[in-house]
Amino acid sequence: MSSAMAATGTAASQAPAVELDGVSITFKLAKGSTYAAVAETKLDVAAGEFVAIVGPTGCGKSTLLNVAAGLIKPSTGHARIFGARLAGLNIQAGYLFQQDSLMPWKTAIDNVAVALEIAGTSRDEALQRAQAWLGRVGLGAFSHRHPHMLSGGQRKRVGLAQVLIRNPRILLMDEPFGPLDAQTRLIMGDLLLKLWQDDRKAVMFVTHDLEEAIALADRVVIMSAGPAASIIGDYPINLTRPRDISEIKLEPEFHRIHREIWTALKAEVLKGYSQGDMVGAG
Repeated sequence: MSSAMAATGTAASQAPAVELDGVSITFKLAKGSTYAAVAETKLDVAAGEFVAIVGPTGCGKSTLLNVAAGLIKPSTGHARIFGARLAGLNIQAGYLFQQDSLMPWKTAIDNVAVALEIAGTSRDEALQRAQAWLGRVGLGAFSHRHPHMLSGGQRKRVGLAQVLIRNPRILLMDEPFGPLDAQTRLIMGDLLLKLWQDDRKAVMFVTHDLEEAIALADRVVIMSAGPAASIIGDYPINLTRPRDISEIKLEPEFHRIHREIWTALKAEVLKGYSQGDMVGAG
């Protein structure tokens, strides 16, 4: 390999997994009007880094995820993925939505295996790997149950296996544990951290729960209230890893970080509520 090629490869490996550079999003509304959802925003997520994004409802958190996924084209600026400008869908990312996307007519193992089958993997190999992933998320004995036979937490585990079986380099998560009860959220958070610790992917994690964000992330990013929302805070979370969520929340440093971030976030949340009904993506 030539020195120029080696330098290029090194630069690419050092590039952020996700780089949003001067990204703004303006939506066209009825009768020719527009809504500025996100003002010019810059955000980098390093390879292997876990970044949580918090902010008021309607501030554009999910919109930034959709830009990183290649589902929304920025009005200005651009997204880069590992140094390459994103054009079209981000095939290096897996996306876990708030509502599960399981097919009700398929069993758990088939829902996980289909992620490989559509990419050309043989059915036998796909089923074998799907069973292994269901074991990793604690559902090895539930592989032949349909989604309606599973609890909300179990469906989330199947969805997580469905995304991770493709081995994406980036994981985009939009309020993935939002519909779950508090105890199940803790269990799912610990499971996510364990899986992430085993194979550190770059993670962009959107949540309204500040405690959840601090417990999971390496950094917590705050967005302002919309319209024209922007990033107004970026806080490193210097808590030890590996983490147990219920235990980490008892540490004095956790509470210090929470107070610091909430001081900045509270004003934006109140501002968002005071605006009443807002147009935008949350």
